[in-house]
This record gives sequence, structure tokens and C-alpha cells, in this order.
Amino acid sequence: MFWGDRIVEEIKTKYAEKINSGKPLVIRDEKTASGRVHVGSLRGVAIHGIISEILTEQKITNKYLFEINDFDPMDGLPDHLKENFSSYLGMPLLNVPSPDGIAKNYAEYFAQEFAGVIKETGFTPEHYRSSDLYKQGKYNETIKSALLNADKIREIYKKVSGSVKGEEWLPVQMICEKCGKVSTTKATSFDGEKVKYTCQDLEWTKGCGYEGENSPFDGNAKLPWKVEWAAKFKILGVDIEGAGKDHSTRGGSRDISDRISREIFGYEPPFNIPYEFFQVGGKKMSSSKGAGSSSREIADLLPPELTRLLLLGKNPNRVIDFIPDGDTIPILYDTYDKMAEAYFKKEENDYLRIFKLINFDEKKLKERFLPRFSQVAFLVQMPHMEILAEVEKIKGEKLTEEDKKETQYRADYARKWLAAYAPEDYRYELQEKEVPEVARNFSEEQKKVLSAILEYIKSQKELDGQELHTKIHDIKKESGINPKDLFSAIYLSFLGKDSGPKAGWFLSVLDREFLEKRLGEVIK
Repeated sequence: MFWGDRIVEEIKTKYAEKINSGKPLVIRDEKTASGRVHVGSLRGVAIHGIISEILTEQKITNKYLFEINDFDPMDGLPDHLKENFSSYLGMPLLNVPSPDGIAKNYAEYFAQEFAGVIKETGFTPEHYRSSDLYKQGKYNETIKSALLNADKIREIYKKVSGSVKGEEWLPVQMICEKCGKVSTTKATSFDGEKVKYTCQDLEWTKGCGYEGENSPFDGNAKLPWKVEWAAKFKILGVDIEGAGKDHSTRGGSRDISDRISREIFGYEPPFNIPYEFFQVGGKKMSSSKGAGSSSREIADLLPPELTRLLLLGKNPNRVIDFIPDGDTIPILYDTYDKMAEAYFKKEENDYLRIFKLINFDEKKLKERFLPRFSQVAFLVQMPHMEILAEVEKIKGEKLTEEDKKETQYRADYARKWLAAYAPEDYRYELQEKEVPEVARNFSEEQKKVLSAILEYIKSQKELDGQELHTKIHDIKKESGINPKDLFSAIYLSFLGKDSGPKAGWFLSVLDREFLEKRLGEVIK
């Protein structure tokens, strides 16, 4: 069973009464728009999004909310903005100007790009801004409850995580009326209506020294995030909200927020879907450090259905390790092709279910020939080859219009990958002008097998890639040559490197005259 279907069955059991009443289940996720959003943040979007899609598929009313958190303070900057934006550190993101001077504010500058990626990937949440909830007074009740129960919240922190808050600590961060910063303020008292506070220096940003008193309501203050998280459950009536593994560990942020939700706000916490990290090249994504690839870059690199396969193909409790400059993308295409084959053959298995879900517009799915991505990536690097003609040879029959569209589609994405990420193993340049220097000193054994391959090629009217590949393996067995010595000799002869695409297919798509001439040159 696909993991999303299993989770939906658990949700249906937990919320059976609400579902039967016809009230919508509320699904929620969020992203703080503090910088360019990395591809790792799409995992939460996809997990919540697919749960919403499956519920809708089963005619269960639901609402998928996605928060752009623009009320958190700016607490870090990419190097290229430090000189001009350091004075804004500690201010709510919506009060920081946009880097391009066009977007409404700093948060919107990054949020717009991410919202575009979410839409292109086929997910359709209702976007809202956290600042709107604060300014509309939606948090007022929870802010007051938190302040009046500060002692209980301090006790929850201590019991759940061992974090000790001083007796004077209050769960609120006022926005300084003088400098506009929120990170630098320390609340000192609450009289039921107003909070007294001071604005102090921090290690990473300066306060202004102001001492004041103001109402914490209607957007004048924000809750600390673990308290705020619990408040969001209550305010929005959230039923389903997953969290990353780092937040969902025992004694972690989710445990604290769940306790605050129950014991302070009187709201049963939502169904949790803990999920593992999304790594790029073995490293966890980090928005603040700028490590890895942005969601925009990956959305440009992969077609939507492949992005969805990347995000949904593994159970949430398994790490996704995405290596754009390795084999990840060719393997992803091969996996997609296997699923497509099962789908068009109407085979009943998990492949069929996942394939339907990753192709969010199933009506557009038409059976077509799917050339291997690795082969297409090779062909687009061979200027003397006409890609549609070569793919037609691979297919073994005339290409349909759908076949041609698919080939061009893959060729476009292959060029993007080759230009930005493809490793050396996938980069080829046919050495047409002269024999590569590394191919001039083959052993007698290597020359002998290359000679046998040349003899077979000359005996054939037309070259079939699979038949040639089989013949090469037959020659290898008969000669007893080390496979590495044989295949490296083939690739060195034509590419000047010791690896390349599937040997029989590779040789079969080369110009016949050039193929025979080069083999003749290296066996002299």
C-alpha cells in the first residue's frame, strides 16, 4: 500500500466523527520566508499536499492551508545582502524592504518564488500570511492565555525538554515602538492589558535601549515559536500537520507545542506525520546557510511529475538524498519509465498507484515511447546526430507525434541538467578529428577484440544496438579479456575517456563510415 493511502486510513479512523458531520479536515504547513527556499522545504508541501489530494479523491472535504511566515524576525542574511540589510536584523520580515525594491517586502520577495514552485508541482494550498492573523487579532486570545499561564508554560518547557526559563520569563516578544525590532525586546511584566518591556543588545544585533509599555494584541507582539505553533493549531482548527524529524523527536519542539496546545489552549493537537530530512549530496538542507539547491532551481531542472516522484516516492520516515550532480536524475527517470510501463499495461501494483498520483493531470497521460534519459543526454551532446532519427532507431519503428513531443521534452531537460549539474561520467565529446592519444597504445589483446567487433560490424547491413551489444559480450566471453579492458578500449577510441553509454547502442548510433574508420585506426 502506498504510504499516503495508509496515513489517510489512520486519519479517517481518528476523525471519523468530524468526517461524518461533513466538516472539512484542516491540513496545515508553513515556511518562514527568510531567504530563498530550498528544495528540502518541498517535502512538507508534498506530504501534506498528497494527503489532501487523496482525501479529495475519496470525497472527504478538506482544506489545505499553507502559511508564509512573514512575522518572524530576520535573524540571518546571505553574504551579498549583509552590507545593506544588517540594520534590519531582528525586525519582523514583513517590515524589511525587498532586495529588488519591487516586491512588497523581504518576505514576499522569497515567498512569491516558492509559491510559484508549489503551483508548478501541482499542489494547490490556500496561502495566507502569519502577519495577517496577528494584525486581525486572531492571536489575541492565545496571547492573553499564554501570558496569564506563563508559569505553567515554563513548567512544560522544563518537564518536556529540560529547558529552564527564569521566573521572570514571559512567553511574548513585543515589537519595539522605537526601533521596530522584535528579537531584542524582553518582556518584564503583564497587567492583563499591557506588557512592559526593554529593548536590549543581542550578540547578533543591537537593541535601542528603549523601555516601554504597550498592548501585546493586534500585531504589537508575537509569541515565541513553540508557543506560537500551539496557538496556530487552536486558531486555525488544524487537524493534520506533520513536522520534520528534528522537531518530532522525544522532548522536541512538537512535544512542547502539543502539551501547550492541550494544557494551555485546550485544543487537541493535530495528527502528526513525522518526516525525515531531505538531503542534497548527504547534507541536510539549510536555508540560513544557503547550502544546497533552491526549490526554484530543482523545479527548473525536473519536470513536475519527476519532482513529485522525487518527493513522494519514499516513505516519509526515509531520508531523501538528492544528488543532482550524480546519478539521481537518470535513475529517477528510469524509475518513472518503469512506473509508466506498469500503468499503460494496467498492472495492479504500487507502481500503478504512485504513477497516477505523481501525474497530477492524469487526463493528459497518453501512451508513448519513453527514450532512456541517459541516452537522450548522450544524443544531445552529439551535434552530428539528429535526435528524433536516432530515437526512432532505438524504438525500432516510426515515432508518433506523442513520441516526438516526449523526446523533445526530455532533450530540453537533459540540456539543462548537462549545463548545470551533470557529472563527468555523463559528459561526452566525440573525438572526430583524430585518434585520442590515450587510444594509441592498446594491448594486443585489446586490439584483437576490437578487430573482432569491426569484423562483425562490416558483416552487417544495418546495425541494431541490442544485437551489437550482445555480440560484444559474446566476443568478450570467447576472448577471455577482462571486461574493463574491453569496454574502456571502446570508449577511449571514440570519446577519449574510459566510460560511456551502453556500448552496443553507442556504437550503433555513430556514423558508419566514421565508426569503421576509427576502429581500423586503433587496431593498427
